[in-house]
Amino acid sequence: PEPLAQRWPARHYAALASMIAAEWPDAAIALTGAAADRALATEIAALSGQRLRNLCGDTTLADTLALLSQSAGIVTNDNGLQHLAAAFGRPQVAIYGATDPRISPPRSARARVEWLHLECSPCFARHCRHGHLNCLNELSPAAVLASLRQAMQFATRA
Repeated sequence: PEPLAQRWPARHYAALASMIAAEWPDAAIALTGAAADRALATEIAALSGQRLRNLCGDTTLADTLALLSQSAGIVTNDNGLQHLAAAFGRPQVAIYGATDPRISPPRSARARVEWLHLECSPCFARHCRHGHLNCLNELSPAAVLASLRQAMQFATRA
């Protein structure tokens, strides 16, 4: 299926997971989502070469809320989880591609937004009209990790 214009590529999530594991070797990295996301999370885990916990489809909303409330750092696409993480005040990075963070960003001082704001973004399309998905493909895992570090540093100083 065609990649969604609101979903950062699996290879980028996998690279980020590898970077996080290298920087924080004791971190437990969990992938959350619906049962429909399980195959994608399995792909991310395999590409990363890390021991990631694939919780997609295995958690209730209450379980997910508990996990979010205790997380040291969270990285999300533009979805409902980013707003829940913001409500808990957890350090987070919200990734935007086809959507516009100026409209509904995570509302937390500990949240960071990564958005390239390319000429074609925001387009609000479900799938890239140009076929390149540059708004997400060009957003590097290193940039997201740098934002996550900033969010987590703020959290430890707060």
